[in-house]
Amino acid sequence: MSVMDKKTLRARRHARIRKRISGTAECPRFCVSLTDSNIYCQFIDDVNGKTLASVSTLSAAFKAENAKPNMAGATLLGKLAAEAAKAVNISEVVFDRSGFKFHGRVKAIAEAARELGLKF
Repeated sequence: MSVMDKKTLRARRHARIRKRISGTAECPRFCVSLTDSNIYCQFIDDVNGKTLASVSTLSAAFKAENAKPNMAGATLLGKLAAEAAKAVNISEVVFDRSGFKFHGRVKAIAEAARELGLKF
């Protein structure tokens, strides 16, 4: 057996997480995904297969703040995500870290969203 690369290991962790969590219209899945250059946040209703709200570092609101996808930018993105959720009447979510460690940018997004009243 060969050594697995980081991408494969993260995909396996993500599959393990997704076996246990699922989003509904009342309590959607708050999915956070990271790349080297961008961060994406979505509120997903898995029952109907629809994205209820989304925000990313590519969105106009994020670019207006002139922020970067670092720790400070992740905090800002968490606040923008919570505001987007409140705009579509979402108050309670299930957090999906997509196989990433709950550390750094993922943790900053979650804590900023919690500060604005989003319940996990």
